[in-house]
Amino acid sequence: MMQAAILEGPARMTITAVDRPEPGPGEVRIRLEGCGVCASNVEPFEGQPWSSFPGEAGGMGHEGWGTIDAVGPDVSGLSVGDRVAALSYRSFAEFDVASADAVALLPPALDGQAFPGEPLGCAMNIFRRSDIQAGQTVAIVGIGFLGAVLTRLATEAGARVIAISRRQESLDLARAFGAAETVPMHDHYAIIEAVKALTGGKGCERVIEAVGKQWPLDLAGELVAEGGRLVIAGYHQDGPRQVSMQMWNWKGIDVANAHERDHGVCMRGLREAIDAVASGRIDLAPLLTHSYPLERVAEAITATRDKPEGFVKAVVVFS
Repeated sequence: MMQAAILEGPARMTITAVDRPEPGPGEVRIRLEGCGVCASNVEPFEGQPWSSFPGEAGGMGHEGWGTIDAVGPDVSGLSVGDRVAALSYRSFAEFDVASADAVALLPPALDGQAFPGEPLGCAMNIFRRSDIQAGQTVAIVGIGFLGAVLTRLATEAGARVIAISRRQESLDLARAFGAAETVPMHDHYAIIEAVKALTGGKGCERVIEAVGKQWPLDLAGELVAEGGRLVIAGYHQDGPRQVSMQMWNWKGIDVANAHERDHGVCMRGLREAIDAVASGRIDLAPLLTHSYPLERVAEAITATRDKPEGFVKAVVVFS
């Protein structure tokens, strides 16, 4: 048996003993050390009109890492005892099963470190889709875990980053990760004027929207220069969106929905993220700010929604 979180109803999570999963052909079982909490967990946790309950045991947890403790038939290159990050989807539990081709080995340089690999892989893939070049000005709307990592990657590529976020501590984080300029996200038109002043009136060659709400998407479209690219990195899952196609048409902008679904691309991003953290290019220490045991997973999701002081990202850890 194992302990697993089950979403029984809106904002109602129970920790229940369930059967430990067994790996099938081509699969491995991972004894989880931890699992990151994603902002995309918030809406399902609160309940949506299309929600059904109860959820799967361990469901919503998709940022897990740990050690392989069982290997199914027809698996090569992976062994019991290997420490890995995985693209699996029931990791708010002590164990999860993953396809062997959805698992990436963690090098010794990451021993003892928490490693929510899936969102880091997403950041690498979003950065690639953004096509950021040296000398460009890049606005990033929303500085949390994802926005901070993208700030580092864009700065490293030689771009000038303008970070836009609500909280001063988020703007301070963006500065620490390389942002050249910061703009408080408070008034729509004041932000537009501030970015115009910083870009000689032309706007930004690249704008990354990393919030997942209507207003930040509206704002991001306004900030893109003519012929620039709007990159949608926020996860818009709480309803339809309206966009100003007249403005987008007039400016002739490219729009990239940077959520990858191709498995090979997702794994490439995960491996690139492992290399980036292991080499020291990305420092996770300032980003993984809050840690919770499994029995407090509901509190971890609530903190992800409410963002208490000092919050960037929560992880659920297993003893």
